Amino acid sequence: MPTDPSKSRSGSPSSDSPSADTLRKLHSARAHSAYERAVAACRHAGIAPDAAQTVPTSPVGRAANALRLSAQSLTALAGTAPDPAADARCARNAAATAALAAQLAAALDDRAEAASALRAALTASQAAATAAGGTAAGQDAALTAKADDAEERAVEAARTAGWM
Repeated sequence: MPTDPSKSRSGSPSSDSPSADTLRKLHSARAHSAYERAVAACRHAGIAPDAAQTVPTSPVGRAANALRLSAQSLTALAGTAPDPAADARCARNAAATAALAAQLAAALDDRAEAASALRAALTASQAAATAAGGTAAGQDAALTAKADDAEERAVEAARTAGWM
């Protein structure tokens, strides 16, 4: 693996990588999509926004607080210059929030569609974490594309489960 920061993971020059503006659009779209999944899963699980706890003492409080923090993060993201690493972390955090919400929604719903939606949410969260983490730092086009695909599948699964 190259250690030159001007090279991507594949070793091709960074000029072949998407621009920071393009990456912002991709990561932001994925973050908003994951946030909407989280809102829908919380709604399905009966979790109200006022259940948020600064220091969560229950899964419900944790999910509501994660949703609140994701909303704040998305608002802050809109007011900053594109930063692929920070943008990807925002998308990762929104996907993690959606996975947490999906766990609570699936716990109340024993249908196969709910289990599939949970698996898809967990996969999307893992893909978003991979795109944001390590040397990728939100700039690896292939990992970003995989995270985008996983998010699309998670949305489809949540719709099929009736959460959205």
